Amino acid sequence: MNSRMGVLLKIMAALCATLMLACVKGLGGAIPTGEVIFFRSFVALLPLLIWLKFQGNVLDLIKTKNIFGHLIRGFSGTGGMYFNYLALVSISLADATAISYAAPLFTVIMAAMLLKENVRFSRWLAVIVGFSGIIVMLSAHLSASGSFFSGESASATASMGVIFALLAAACSATSSVQIRFLNGVEKPGAIVFYFSLMTMLIGMTTIFFGWKVPDATQLLLLIGCGFFGGMAQILITLSLRYADASLLAPFDYTTLVWSMLIGYFFLGSLPTSTTVIGAAIVATAGIFTVWSERQRKPRITRELN
Repeated sequence: MNSRMGVLLKIMAALCATLMLACVKGLGGAIPTGEVIFFRSFVALLPLLIWLKFQGNVLDLIKTKNIFGHLIRGFSGTGGMYFNYLALVSISLADATAISYAAPLFTVIMAAMLLKENVRFSRWLAVIVGFSGIIVMLSAHLSASGSFFSGESASATASMGVIFALLAAACSATSSVQIRFLNGVEKPGAIVFYFSLMTMLIGMTTIFFGWKVPDATQLLLLIGCGFFGGMAQILITLSLRYADASLLAPFDYTTLVWSMLIGYFFLGSLPTSTTVIGAAIVATAGIFTVWSERQRKPRITRELN
């Protein structure tokens, strides 16, 4: 495996994913979530098909041997998008991004349990420290009584946003692990294509619950959501061909930098101090994991020689 290439692709995917969420945040909940999911997937098919065309014969690249695996990936990924978009209606982009850091922690656990990846003690330690950081981030959204819910409407709305963000993280972790599994039997093009197709069809079914005709600005944001979302999926899928899911997980933390910059310059918002502290704890745990991997590889090389 080429770990450096995997890391670079992961960081690029993080930037695209943040831009996608910024487009969703810019919609401000004015467009139904199912409609947003449809546009995100429909528009994402354009860069995907262009990418596949450069790779070779499109039909050969999207042939599948595991339709059931794609169904699991599709439903879990759609769930992640749905809950994430709902969270963005209630909390800031930076807060939603920081809480999504629970996803890599779930990924490490699922990769060990479902994929039987060899997760060493240093990574388990990072998971424990990382979850402590998540708790710090959540503390900013707890009411004075220690409950997620309070009598104040604003507090209750923010609390629901936190819950949606955590559900999105769990769904995203399941999707990430499933991508890793599919990479062993499927081509990257097939993985991304069937995901986009499934989410588009799932989003389309919500038309019966009422869609809204977007204005020019909303349409631009919907197109941006789809384009950046499609690029993120391509880059994520490729990154997992070069490195383990549990090793790439810490590089999701770069999204906080992007979300803070975008939030400040374009959305007029910044994360709370507890969000920054909690995210820093999680990021530190991730950096420690990367450092321990680098320390371990020279030792293994010496032992083999």
